[in-house]
Amino acid sequence: MILNFINGQYREGRGGRTFDDINPVDGSLVARVSEAAREDVDDAVRAARAALAGPWASLKLAQRCDLLYAVAAEIDRRAEDFISAEVADTGKPRSLAAHLDIPRGAANFRVFADAVRDVPTEAFTTHAPDGKPALNYALRRPKGVIAVICPWNLPLLLMTWKVGPALACGNTVVVKPSEETPATAALLGEVMNSVGVPHGVYNVVHGLGPESAGEFLSTHPDIDAITFTGETRTGAAIIKAAGAGIKPVSMELGGKNAAVVFADADLDVTIAGLTRSVFENTGQVCLGTERVYVQRGVFDEVVQRLAEAASRLKPGRPGDRETNFGPLISHEHQRKVLNYYGLAREEGATVVCGGGVPETGAALQGGAWIEPTIWTGLPHGSRVASEEIFGPCCVVIPFDKEAEALQMANDSRYGLAASVYTQNIDRVHSFAAALQVGIVWVNTWFLRDLRTAFGGSKASGIGREGGVHSLEFYTELSNVCIKLNGAEQ
Repeated sequence: MILNFINGQYREGRGGRTFDDINPVDGSLVARVSEAAREDVDDAVRAARAALAGPWASLKLAQRCDLLYAVAAEIDRRAEDFISAEVADTGKPRSLAAHLDIPRGAANFRVFADAVRDVPTEAFTTHAPDGKPALNYALRRPKGVIAVICPWNLPLLLMTWKVGPALACGNTVVVKPSEETPATAALLGEVMNSVGVPHGVYNVVHGLGPESAGEFLSTHPDIDAITFTGETRTGAAIIKAAGAGIKPVSMELGGKNAAVVFADADLDVTIAGLTRSVFENTGQVCLGTERVYVQRGVFDEVVQRLAEAASRLKPGRPGDRETNFGPLISHEHQRKVLNYYGLAREEGATVVCGGGVPETGAALQGGAWIEPTIWTGLPHGSRVASEEIFGPCCVVIPFDKEAEALQMANDSRYGLAASVYTQNIDRVHSFAAALQVGIVWVNTWFLRDLRTAFGGSKASGIGREGGVHSLEFYTELSNVCIKLNGAEQ
């Protein structure tokens, strides 16, 4: 049984309700999860509020940062436990969890412990009407109790991306992990206890969204701010709930990200980048590429080579050495993606590769498997080229002129990320500046410096995370103005 973690203790939900945590590799039961009742969410928020005013607040900054370093070290020490839990929940290849999800989950605590030690404020000298000097300076204080509502695609990584800076700034948190991937958030409670993080600083409540832990948490009157990563419609519902209490929100939402390939691109680099951005984590990455615009002179070669790369993706059990492609998170999500695969055919797509469910053998037939898929022959305005699918698929569309590519790349309700492949340095700077997205990669993908701004525009979110940008959300600035008794000027 996966339990809620409230005030340093694991406990069952008061309502006695549970839901199943299903392994998407073969449909087997990973564990039953205890669903938090409204009273459990109340208890978690109360515990966080008490810790905020008590033992957590009494720690000096250096002590708090040392604890976060200890959390990171303990995640590293227990890496096998976290990898196993993440793989069981998500079905992703073990190599991916071991090299990305879990190390980054630990690194997020170190990065923000370092960032908060050096975060700047501001100071100004001015003069009162009588000519006496006045000093203005800013102080940072924690925002309070933070609701952290997390997605299922990179469970530990994206949860600690929020919990790390929140705790570094002196806040306390109540985490609602996705019902699809509850294990690592719960396991992190053991780490918090073992290194001595005060009880109530980190809390976890399990459940679904409406009429469950997600709604109870996002509408709770004693939550001071809400941070969410996930689907845009869910984000809109949380924003509406937060608006009733005038609570600040940080939202990293959906995307329909474009890659633009110019004829002068290094195609070896391009295909390597596209293979990752289209197919990694079975396409279940908010930053992934679903629209690929290719200059006509290299269009056929790019399509052919990308299809060859897709053919080398091997589904299988996460621990098998040859496995480099996992299932989708659930059968529900599989149905959604397959609906888009059918829609692509209805819209007249040419299916270059994929388009269905792979043969995985009897042992894995209960899993949520899907084929990596590439389409051509669709117009830019088609639904498959416009709506977020969140699967291992892309539509490849030719262009002739740079202006045409820019217009299509920007013609989206989303604005999270884009990739550009070219060797023309002048084009790099002008094209990147004109893209209406929060993140632009040039001749690469998913290369991250965790100090840089992360987030999207338009329907892809509100606010920025990373480095000082996260600290701005998790702190309140207070200005102190002191009139000095200096000599008149």
